Amino acid sequence: MIQYIIRRLLIAIPTLLVISFIIFAILDLAPNDPTGNLPMTVPPEVREKIRISLGLDKPMYIRFGMWLNQFFINEPLNLLHEGWGISIGDVENRTRVLSWATRSPVVDLIIQRTPQTLWVVGLSYLFGIIIAIPIGIASAYKQYSWFDQIGTFVSMVGFSVPTFFTGMVAIILFSVQLQWFPMIYDTTLVVDSWGNFVLQVKQMIMPVMVLGLYNASQLSRFMRASILDNLNLDYVRTARAKGRSETVVLLVHVLRNSLIPVVTLIALGIPTIFSGALITEQIFRVNGLGQLLIIAIEGADIPLVQTLTFIFAVLIVLFNLVADVLYGILDPRIRYD
Repeated sequence: MIQYIIRRLLIAIPTLLVISFIIFAILDLAPNDPTGNLPMTVPPEVREKIRISLGLDKPMYIRFGMWLNQFFINEPLNLLHEGWGISIGDVENRTRVLSWATRSPVVDLIIQRTPQTLWVVGLSYLFGIIIAIPIGIASAYKQYSWFDQIGTFVSMVGFSVPTFFTGMVAIILFSVQLQWFPMIYDTTLVVDSWGNFVLQVKQMIMPVMVLGLYNASQLSRFMRASILDNLNLDYVRTARAKGRSETVVLLVHVLRNSLIPVVTLIALGIPTIFSGALITEQIFRVNGLGQLLIIAIEGADIPLVQTLTFIFAVLIVLFNLVADVLYGILDPRIRYD
């Protein structure tokens, strides 16, 4: 297993380098102009000086090499310096990946936005898993019952209807009509008292509910199908013939084998937590990574878009490895020799 993990990690290095180059090349070929949002009264020579200050006068391969050096060497060294006080090299003159729009370090912007995304999108994913697994089990054991029919209908609606529509309906119903929850997520709220804690919970309910419904709808269908595939297999009939109770049959025999494809799906979906729910964060004004990416795209902030998309790619490659390792742990037939 250890050798397999090391081999996969070594393979991931050139894979991520190729992915980073493709992302950089696509963004470089895109018709984006960082001076496009400036007033029309700005002279062309001033615009050209701005482009030169951003390094756009250099060839693409040089700018790509500079980004690799800044992201893979300078940024980790800066994190060591700021986080643990370990200084390596020239700290003062070390160049970092800077946002074209704010001239702030891109990594600092990402670190500032990450907690909001983890709280909202992460909790919605967790609640979706907690809800989906028991619903999928109950639907499989009560196949074609009224519970299964209602669960199937709700799951199909929750998975088919886009989150922006569900979010707008939730805002109209719970914020405008009933006035139970705030319409806009307040990212400046500091939880330092019981009243602020209640406000924080109330403003998180709607985005977590919208995203949780979408995640639970997808996972519950997979869970139901996986349980049904295992219920009629020989090892289940053998366990029942030995006099095992239905609870033991479910928890010891059926559930573990049924969780194999579901756990893989859950692991592959974790990178979406960090990328944020782009549309949902925009609807509820959650100041997270998804909203940051949209702002960067609208403002032609290439370094920020490049860094965010590459981090998402790293997470996808990493959790693909995690899914494969979990698959081998849950399924004794899989051996990584």
